[in-house]
Amino acid sequence: MGTALLLGCMAAFPQSVVKLTQALVRIPSVNPDGDPGVDKTGEADVAAYVGDFLKHSGAEVVIEEVLPGRPNVIGRFRSEPANDGKPKPRIVFGPHLDTVGVGGMTIDPFGGEVREGKLWGRGACDTKGPMAAMLWALWELRDELATLPVEVHFAGFMSEESDQHGSRHFAKHHGKDYAFALIAEPTDLKTVFKHKGCLWADIETFGIAVHGSRPELGENAIVKMAKLIKALDADFRAQLANCGDDEWLGRSTISLGMIRGGTRANITADHCRLTVDIRYNPAVRDHGGPHELLKAFVAHLDPSAKVTPCGALSPCLDTSAEDPFVKSLVEHGAALTGAPWFCDAAFLAEAGVPAIAMGPGSIAQAHTKDEWIEIAELERGAEFWVRWLRGEGA
Repeated sequence: MGTALLLGCMAAFPQSVVKLTQALVRIPSVNPDGDPGVDKTGEADVAAYVGDFLKHSGAEVVIEEVLPGRPNVIGRFRSEPANDGKPKPRIVFGPHLDTVGVGGMTIDPFGGEVREGKLWGRGACDTKGPMAAMLWALWELRDELATLPVEVHFAGFMSEESDQHGSRHFAKHHGKDYAFALIAEPTDLKTVFKHKGCLWADIETFGIAVHGSRPELGENAIVKMAKLIKALDADFRAQLANCGDDEWLGRSTISLGMIRGGTRANITADHCRLTVDIRYNPAVRDHGGPHELLKAFVAHLDPSAKVTPCGALSPCLDTSAEDPFVKSLVEHGAALTGAPWFCDAAFLAEAGVPAIAMGPGSIAQAHTKDEWIEIAELERGAEFWVRWLRGEGA
C-alpha cells in the first residue's frame, strides 16, 4: 500500500506512538554512504510518510529536496497572534530521517517487532523512536498548537549520519527564522546542551618507490608515517589535552582509525595515508581549532606531509544553560548533560539558533546490530513533549 494511501485511510492511521514508531522503522531510509547493506537507500519514502502525518496533524508541509531524491520535510503549524500583538518565538523540532546501514544485524532491520517491552529495528533508537515521540506529541496537541505561546514547526533532516547535508541546508535557508531548535537524539530524555565537535582528516606521507631489494635507494612513506603515528599518539594527544578540559565534555581526543600504504611487498612505499578522528571541546576551538593544530603539528615533523579534512568540520555545540528554553526543559525534569558525539544541533547553533539535542532512548543502542528502544521510554518521551509544550509542571 502506498504511503499516501496508508495515511489517507484513517483505519490504518497509527493509533499510538508505538504504532507510529513501527511504521517509521518499517520504511527503510538507510544513508547511502559507507556500507548501507541494502539496495534501496535514501530518505524520500520516510519523508513522504512524515509529511502526510504532519498534514493530518494540521501542518502546512513542504518537501524540500537537498540532494537528488533525498529531501528534508518541513511542517509549519498555524499560530494565532499573541494577546500583546508581539510576534511569538518560533521553535522547531528537528529529528533526522536517515539511519546507518544494516549490515551484520541479527534482527530484521525493518521489522519493527515488539517483544520484551522493546521495539526492535534499525532506527528504533536513532532516531525514528525519538522522532515518533515528537510527532505524536504534535498530533496529540493538534487542536492546541495555534494558541500556544510559541509557534511550532517541524523539520525532518536527511543525511545526519553522513555530512549532515539536511541540517546544513535548513540552517542556511531557514535558520534565521527560529528562536530555538530541539533536535531529536536518544539522550535518556536529558538536555544535551553541549557536545564535542568532530574533525576527520587524512594525513598523507610521500616517498620514492624503488625495488624492494635496494630500499636504501628510495624513501619509504610508511616509515615516515610510523614516526608521525608515534608522535600523534603521544605528543599531539597531550597537546589536545593541554588545551583544557570542559566541565561537561572532558578533554579532547584523537583516534587513529585507518591506515593504508604501499602497493606491493617488493616495492618501497611512495605513499601512505592515515585517517584520524578528533573529537574536540570548546577549549580546542578557542586555541585555533583542530584542523589548524593538526596541520601545524604534522608540518613541524614532516614538511612534505599533507593534511586534508574528510568532509566538513563538525562544530561543537555550546548552548547557554541560561537560555530560557533550556531552563524550561530543565524545570520540566530534563537535566543538563553533555555528549562526546555530535549531531544536527551544532549546525543550527552555528547559524545562530540556540539548540539542544534530546529524546527518549539510550545512545548505547544507536547503530547496534540489535537496535531497540524501550516502549516505556518511547511513551515517556511523547508525554514529556506534550507536557512541555503545554507548560505543565514536572
